[in-house]
Amino acid sequence: MTQIKNTLTIFLIGTSMALTIASRTVVAASTPNYPDISVPFSAESVNIPNVYYFPGQSGVPDQYNEGFTSNAGFVVTNKGVIVFDALGTPSLGAAMLREIRKITDQPVTHIVVSHYHADHIYGLQAFRDLTNAEIIAQGSTSLYINSPDAAERLRQRKKSLAPWVDDGTRVILPDLTFKDEMFLTSGNYRFSIFHAGPAHAPGDSMMMVEPGNVLFSGDIIQNGRVPFLNSPQVDTGKWMQAIEKVKKLRPVVLIPGHGGASQHAMDALNFTYDYLSFVRDRMKSAVDNWIPFEDAYQQTDWSRYEALPAFEASNKANAYRVYLEMEQAVLDLANTHLTQKP
Repeated sequence: MTQIKNTLTIFLIGTSMALTIASRTVVAASTPNYPDISVPFSAESVNIPNVYYFPGQSGVPDQYNEGFTSNAGFVVTNKGVIVFDALGTPSLGAAMLREIRKITDQPVTHIVVSHYHADHIYGLQAFRDLTNAEIIAQGSTSLYINSPDAAERLRQRKKSLAPWVDDGTRVILPDLTFKDEMFLTSGNYRFSIFHAGPAHAPGDSMMMVEPGNVLFSGDIIQNGRVPFLNSPQVDTGKWMQAIEKVKKLRPVVLIPGHGGASQHAMDALNFTYDYLSFVRDRMKSAVDNWIPFEDAYQQTDWSRYEALPAFEASNKANAYRVYLEMEQAVLDLANTHLTQKP
């Protein structure tokens, strides 16, 4: 092990074990035939040295945006490149690698996955095919990977995102998982990776980069865009708790899962928090007053959000999901009272 170059030391919180993993180098003998992309695509600096991101377009994945709707990013160190998320098609993952190569010839050593939703992970296939990078994700991602939702989403994307997602597209599993928190060092950089879910998804994870205090938040934070809440795995209460914890970290720069990177990180944090709070408040009031969902939705003033990207595609379904969540909370409370009676 002492002869292997570019060693990264990973400390797992909650254990006394330190794992030493050798960084990997590109080994592919030939480039897989990924369909070309035509959407504008380049790495943007966030005005912090060596930190870049790929800003996805607004809206849901479709033929117009070629599946490029989420963000991903990377940090260049003198020991390798640490990538966060891999975008929504193998073609986009390959494009990420081409852009990284324009900036550095350092090998991509690790990819940290925020969560295993399609718009963030199909690009992992390119990293698996073209590099030997280690893929890191929170252990609860298995709940999604093994769910019917994952298989159904892949079938749907083969139709909506052909030819960039096709019969050759596969879900790449993580090489290393963690439970609560882990630390990764590369050169002079320290990466704190921590579980922030279940909130948007079971395995929600964030990554703080130091020096620089840059936070890669995944979909826990979605800047200037209506978040996606319409999943049985979403827990909006815990989502808000996660944001409260992130606020205490006081990041300088925030790179969200969707929307532009922000030098005003607290504003972006507050946007997502306030949306969740508003939807929960309106739907809880409706449930408490026995107002049917359709009436509750029509009576709610959505004007502060209706001009935002993804409002038409997501907002009503979001509200219905939260309405059901509030109903379940009432039922759970009633059942608790019943079981506590003498």
